[in-house]
Amino acid sequence: MASTLTALSPGLPRSPPPPPSLQTSHGHLNPLTANLALSSGHPSDAASLLAAAARAGDLRLGRALHRRLLRTDFLDTDAVVANSVLTMYSKCGHVSAARRVFDGMRGLRDLVSWTAMAFCLARNGQEHESLRLLGKMLESGLRPNAFTLCAAARACFPRELFHLAGSAVLGLVLKTGFWGTDVSVGCALIDMFARNRDLVAARKVFNGLIERTVVVWTLMITRYVQGGCIGKAVELFLGMLEAGFEPDGYTMSSMISACAELGSVRLGLQLHSLALRLGLISDSCVSCGLVDMYAKLHMEQSMEHARKVFERIPRHNVVSWTALISGYVQCRAQENNVMELFCEMLNESIKPNHMTYSSVLKACANFSDQDSGRQIHAHVVKTSIADVNVVGNALVSMYAESGCMEEARKAFNQLYERNILSISSDIGGTQRRNASWSSHMESMDIGVSTFTFASLLSAAANLGLLTKGQQLHALSVKSGFGSDKGVSNSLVSMYSRCGYLEDACRAFDEMKDHNVISWTSIISGLAKHGYAKRALLLFDNMILAGVKPNDVTYIAVLSACSHVGLVKEGKEYFKSMQKDHGLILRMEHYACMVDLLARSGLVQEALEFIYEMPYKADALVWKTLLGACRTYDNFEIGEIAANHVIDLDPLDPAPYVLLSNLYAHAGLWDEVARIRSLMRDKNLSKEIGFSWMDVGNTIHEFRAGDTSHPQAQQIYAKLAALIREIKDMGYVPDTSIVLHDMSDELKEQYLLQHSEKIAVAFGLITTSGTKQIRIFKNLRVCADCHSAIKYISKSTGREIILRDSNRFHRMKDGKCSCGEYW
Repeated sequence: MASTLTALSPGLPRSPPPPPSLQTSHGHLNPLTANLALSSGHPSDAASLLAAAARAGDLRLGRALHRRLLRTDFLDTDAVVANSVLTMYSKCGHVSAARRVFDGMRGLRDLVSWTAMAFCLARNGQEHESLRLLGKMLESGLRPNAFTLCAAARACFPRELFHLAGSAVLGLVLKTGFWGTDVSVGCALIDMFARNRDLVAARKVFNGLIERTVVVWTLMITRYVQGGCIGKAVELFLGMLEAGFEPDGYTMSSMISACAELGSVRLGLQLHSLALRLGLISDSCVSCGLVDMYAKLHMEQSMEHARKVFERIPRHNVVSWTALISGYVQCRAQENNVMELFCEMLNESIKPNHMTYSSVLKACANFSDQDSGRQIHAHVVKTSIADVNVVGNALVSMYAESGCMEEARKAFNQLYERNILSISSDIGGTQRRNASWSSHMESMDIGVSTFTFASLLSAAANLGLLTKGQQLHALSVKSGFGSDKGVSNSLVSMYSRCGYLEDACRAFDEMKDHNVISWTSIISGLAKHGYAKRALLLFDNMILAGVKPNDVTYIAVLSACSHVGLVKEGKEYFKSMQKDHGLILRMEHYACMVDLLARSGLVQEALEFIYEMPYKADALVWKTLLGACRTYDNFEIGEIAANHVIDLDPLDPAPYVLLSNLYAHAGLWDEVARIRSLMRDKNLSKEIGFSWMDVGNTIHEFRAGDTSHPQAQQIYAKLAALIREIKDMGYVPDTSIVLHDMSDELKEQYLLQHSEKIAVAFGLITTSGTKQIRIFKNLRVCADCHSAIKYISKSTGREIILRDSNRFHRMKDGKCSCGEYW
């Protein structure tokens, strides 16, 4: 239409063409336009171009502009241009280039120069140098502005620098009159205090601000959520609404995250309603947060609510798909849908990320679905993210849970070699070598270096690879991470899960201070090793130390009570969760109480407890009760529990197996045949039990009746000799646990071939006479193997440590740490 009007009006003067755009349609700077503007010879044009390059994060163009400026005298004569080059490198994260520009500005440095350089250093891991630079600036007589003070506060984020200079920065803010008057300085101080776990001081800064914006409210709320002060976050959010501020997407995301941690269904529904009213439901972070929230809330049809939120998202991306997939995995509801969802995601041409793969692999592990797991493994290899910590760890767990110990070991070795062996030569005593180590770790797309160690330690613990765990411990110390709390917590867990409780306690005692994860790890370790009273004493010490327990801590505490039958104490701890600490009771806590009651023989009370729960019990709770019914031969309640599990999770073979065992123990073989026929019709199979040992840096795996091991002949000869020896000592095979209709002689032969016994015989012929024998099993140890191994420990004088799916059994001189209570 414009060209038609021009043709009809030839006498009218034409409008000048619009100025050329500095940016392309993709948001990148237009090189041709930049060159034309730079040729103008005006310093202001050069500064504008550099500012645009900084905003776009376009380092390539920024360097090109810098090269052009080197042909002029702008960098030597114009502070604005020189500062613009410095700021461009700073915002693009190129510290060394920024420092070279700063060092070359000797006659032009002003407050902007010093502040830009300090910010650059603080943002890129050189906080100590940033503070030193700011000290020089003050010595030169320059008075800091708000941006300078923000840089100083940011430089105090590391804990040691906060203790060293935090008070000085706060004093400088007060002295220069910025306390309470500048929002940006207030936010920087809130962040400084919150990141160093001083939320009381952070709140004082917030309260002292004369003017508060949505950004300030959101920051304080978010830091409360991250610090575990969920109640205060909710209280502050309500204050924000009362003050007339409208939450934005960031505020709502933080509150939805808080609700997920709090476990409040009512608050969750209210937040969902508010997000709808404010028009924020289309915000990707808000909608994905709602999906995650519903997955974590223990309410009926929680995943149906999550699915509805997901389906109303206008445009799905990798974050929304991952939120839904991980939601199904988290609440272990309809996990069979996970692979279908993953395929739908791929069909939409959305590329999964490391978190997606990690969740899908976890679902495969939960189902022991090694076929699907192998397919996912092929996917991650093709996409080159198999070495990302969270994915590699998930691969190790998936193969281990599926009974593929050789593949699990290979996955671990690949992760270990990629992260450690290839760079271990860079570890040394000099600063240059430490810098090389840190730089290499940071350059790998696998997260921060401390997380790398924590992930590898967790993977080693899954497989019981003590030697690798010890090597990781040594490397973490050499690389300067020995005092890192995350690494130390992982060491406590690794040593405990590998059966070295003394080393776990030593790692705990060597920590300078303990957080809730530290306490929870050692409490859980002591409980699983049979030292329940020591675990409960440590819990009391934790409370006295002023550390607030979380929901995971209470799972460890209730499990400790369950391991030794402390019913009265367990009930008191259960009540104190809400009464003393304001924690929301989750399904896992109810499962622990059912386990405590039922394992103590109070099966009827456990059933009544389930019926009195405020929400519908899940499959885990009913399976816990069903397991106890097998122990106490309670058919009536056992059938009730089994039917509930089958209704809730029809593809889980466990209830069929447990119910079949219950009937078999009573000699009801017709009922056993009926249950097994049902399993065949549904294509369900019992989980196969296996045991393994790590000897000579090799995992040796054993299954019942397995003769595939190269030393099988020696193993079975040793086992036969052991059985003869312990029978003379009083051992009588418990044939009642063989749930097949066969003669006692065949039953005894069947018991002889259990994987635990085979592993013990192998350990005795391959390890020295003074070493402990450590065995790991994927299922719970059977009663006969437990009895036989106790006798073997007495006859051989060896300590045998067995980790089954529930706890550790430390057997020595014919006695077990479980006290016959497992």
